[in-house]
Amino acid sequence: MMIDHFAGDTRTNRQRMLAGDLYIADDPESERIAHRGMQLVDEYRRAILEGDRTGARSALVELLGSVGEDVYVKPPFSVDYGENIRIGDRTFVNSNLTALDVVAITIGADCQIGPNVQLLTPWHPIDPEPRRAKLEAASPIVIGDNVWLGGGVIVCPGVTIGDNSVIGAGSVVTRDIPAGVVAVGNPARVLREI
Repeated sequence: MMIDHFAGDTRTNRQRMLAGDLYIADDPESERIAHRGMQLVDEYRRAILEGDRTGARSALVELLGSVGEDVYVKPPFSVDYGENIRIGDRTFVNSNLTALDVVAITIGADCQIGPNVQLLTPWHPIDPEPRRAKLEAASPIVIGDNVWLGGGVIVCPGVTIGDNSVIGAGSVVTRDIPAGVVAVGNPARVLREI
């Protein structure tokens, strides 16, 4: 017997997704935006390779929800949609960023994002039945101003990292990190204050 997980809920899966509620990733509007995001990521990459700074900036502005001044994202990188990502002024993002922006990802000003960083907003139910039914949800990620994420850092759904903090290379951030600390490990733990 099939369970109707959305009985009485008239919202589309996209509306559920953006609200942070359980949804199924089959919404045609979401698929259209994801496809457009892939095109803009490729357009950005090509503009960078051709030395076309104006074209690169234009593609990035069209792709992302907001982009501050003097932001540089080194290709390649990937997003789910792009439109749910906000990056503050003077932030540098190294190569191979994976930003699964099912819901908001906010990156502050003056951040340093190392290579191979993953910012992952989606999550799946622990219970096997709804997971088998392809249900998922997402929780926003917030990275404060002047944060440094070392290479290979993974930031999990719902995490906030406070201003001026440093996350050591290879760390997996599963819970909030306060401002002004160094955190390392899997799961990441505060090592010391700065």
